[in-house]
Amino acid sequence: MTINIRNADISDLDDLVNLFDKYMNFYGQVSDIGRFERFLEARMINSEASIFLAYDEHGQGVGFVLNYISFSSVSLAKIVILNDLYVDSRYRKLGVGGLLVEESLSLAKQIGASEVRLSTATDNQTAQSLYDKLGFKRNIEFFAYAYSI
Repeated sequence: MTINIRNADISDLDDLVNLFDKYMNFYGQVSDIGRFERFLEARMINSEASIFLAYDEHGQGVGFVLNYISFSSVSLAKIVILNDLYVDSRYRKLGVGGLLVEESLSLAKQIGASEVRLSTATDNQTAQSLYDKLGFKRNIEFFAYAYSI
C-alpha cells in the first residue's frame, strides 16, 4: 500500500470535508456537510490552519491532520496545536496516522516551534497508543479546562 501525504489546498476541499464528516461522526457529532465545508474553507482561505491529507494509491482520501500555529508565553516560542487527526477506519493500524503526525512534527521543526501539543478523548486508546509510540508525553503538570459559551 502506498500512501501519499500532501499539504491540502482549496482544490482538496471535497476530500477533506468527506473525511472531516467521518471525524465529526466519530466524536458523536451530527453530519452537517455545508457547515463543515464553510468552516474548513475559511481556515484554508484565511491561512488559519495547516492541513495535511493522506491519499492511497488510487487517489482516495484516507486521512487528515489539522494543525493550528499558536504561541507559548512560557517557552517564548511558537507551538503547533495538532487539533484534529482522522484516519478512515479501513486504513487504521497501517501507519497512516503516524505519517500524518510526522507531517505535523516536520511543520513544527520548519517554523521553529518548541513543541507540538495535542489532546484526545480519554477512551481513544488507539490514538493514545500512536502518540505514545511516536514519543509524545502525557502532560502531568497541567489540567486542561474548557468553558463553553
